[in-house]
Amino acid sequence: MREMTKGGNVSLATLSEDAGSVILSLNWSTASGDGDADVSVLLLNGDGKVRGDADFYFYNNPAAADGSVQLLGKTPTAEGNEDRISLDLTATPPDVERIVVAASRYGGARFGDLSDLRMTLADRSGETLLGFSIDDADVETAFIFGELYRRGEEWKFRAVGQGYESGLAGLAMDFGIDIDDDAADEEAEAAPEAVEQASAPEAEGTPGIPAQTASTARAMGEESVPASARRPRTARKKVTLPKVAKKSLAENESWRAARLFPVSSLKNDREREMRATSVLLSVMTQVPEFGRRLTAAFGAPAGRMETFTEVSLPHGGNAPKRPDGVIRVERAGKLWTALVETKTNGNPLKSEQVQDYMDIAARRGYEAVITLSNDVAIEGSPLVDVKVDGRRKHKVALWHLSWAEVAHHAQMLIRHEGVGNTAHAWLLQELLQYLQHENSGCHGFQNMGPAWVPVRNGIDNETLCQGDQRAIDVVESWDRLIRQVCLRLGGELGQKVLPVQRARRGTDQSSRRAATADRLCQDGRLHAELRIEDTPGILAIVADLRTGKLRTSIEIPAPDQGYPLSWAKRLVRQLAEAPADLHVETLVEGEGGGPRGTLERLRPEPADMLPKSGARITGFRLSLFKSMGSARGNAESGFIRSVDDAVDRFHSGVVAHLGRRPSRRP
Repeated sequence: MREMTKGGNVSLATLSEDAGSVILSLNWSTASGDGDADVSVLLLNGDGKVRGDADFYFYNNPAAADGSVQLLGKTPTAEGNEDRISLDLTATPPDVERIVVAASRYGGARFGDLSDLRMTLADRSGETLLGFSIDDADVETAFIFGELYRRGEEWKFRAVGQGYESGLAGLAMDFGIDIDDDAADEEAEAAPEAVEQASAPEAEGTPGIPAQTASTARAMGEESVPASARRPRTARKKVTLPKVAKKSLAENESWRAARLFPVSSLKNDREREMRATSVLLSVMTQVPEFGRRLTAAFGAPAGRMETFTEVSLPHGGNAPKRPDGVIRVERAGKLWTALVETKTNGNPLKSEQVQDYMDIAARRGYEAVITLSNDVAIEGSPLVDVKVDGRRKHKVALWHLSWAEVAHHAQMLIRHEGVGNTAHAWLLQELLQYLQHENSGCHGFQNMGPAWVPVRNGIDNETLCQGDQRAIDVVESWDRLIRQVCLRLGGELGQKVLPVQRARRGTDQSSRRAATADRLCQDGRLHAELRIEDTPGILAIVADLRTGKLRTSIEIPAPDQGYPLSWAKRLVRQLAEAPADLHVETLVEGEGGGPRGTLERLRPEPADMLPKSGARITGFRLSLFKSMGSARGNAESGFIRSVDDAVDRFHSGVVAHLGRRPSRRP
């Protein structure tokens, strides 16, 4: 990998023979919990201006119709976030001479408040070609990380590292974009009407699929106004589908609605794998936004997609192999092909099987092998240890996708980002119904592994020693569980939920997990932190294996203005519907701890939250406690189920009532 310095440039052709399609990743550390940033891309002509407002790609316009630009969204990393962009340089119009890659913050937040700003560029196989770190960000609210530009027949990259204090709107207007945010409030007021009408099936359209109403089209940005007359709005656009179904017409509760993808007839794991693969691949072809979102992350171009199941492929002199699925994407007469190997019901992937598919893909000139299972991949700990011939490294990429990620992407599209029409939304909802059914076998990570019980017993009888590999295995399983909790909660809320790991960027993951495992041996606790978009603090989870208790908590800072008694009263009002057993602790400066008590006791007397010593209040810690499941699986008494329930109860009962994160003062 080539490390760039500010102002430096390099030809992509010198870094890779196949850089026609690249993935740009923008990273930053949010360990302080101080907000996030959003990426954007601008296509510029020879005059350094956009050809039109459609050349501005950001959260309200995430993909180009020709597939040249696709914003892939955020992926949690050990240190913070990775926001990815797919660029198909071969599809970029010839009159586009520069592609500017930028990011912006909102609510008055500055890039100087983030740390470890970094950009990397990888080819479509996932091989990182170059990196560029930024260490001089300050008061900027929008930042240009880098740009790709043409020089003759080749593309070059320049490390820019310059910012704006005028935010996303200011950056866009500097490149010739006319911003229109005046109608944002009007659009927000119209949204409830659109949601209500979208929930009712209409007489026209496909039977059983709601026809797209005019109000739904307006909410999805599909006004009848010509595209050239519409101007971009940097105000966030949120499209949701109704969460409350209309009253059922069933005669009694035993009746079950007909489903597009039934699961009642599934009898064994092989049938589950075949059905799950076919269901997923068919929805990917019918819902372009969904298929593109999944395959672009694997380096596929945007184009006509077809999918196949149970394909027989020759394997040298051996018997033919039958991968579970094949994905083919055609663009400009060229084919991109990936083999798919699927596992359900917690069954592990087999290294030998995946290696066979890698060999077949290499011989046939295919680009990728995609594994799909309930296990969640985490950084530094591959699910399948497949040794790929280095000579074929740039031809075949190995990617992993979990069923939890599939469900997350579907939920984000239909509940947050929006899809093309209500028929697409209905198909994605049917897919979710299938994945979430108890008989589908697609339930995500659901087993803490064979080391769970021995580690619990070792902590209980104080025989677990530092350096024990079983403790490291439990920490890895804990990381997978937290990653899945973020995916599930984020999809349900339509908000970004990301794990926070307070480690220095560049820390080796195996070393970090070994240190975490040593702390587990010492104090018997597993720790995790989640950052939920637009919440006033970090949600902390502590699993105490000695006491068998789960603690979920959040620390909220004291307001900048007002009086302590007013703060206490306001907090009690905010928590009017919170559980009575919520523990409230006042955080004070320079002391071990302030007053504490249950919400039930403090409601009548909020003044009891104030320290008698008059010490300055810095914030409040809110906590709920719950018994921890002991079994390693996802059953009613399992640890995984208890963590899910604890997070759900704390968010819905406490965090949801606290309001949005206050804007940071300059």
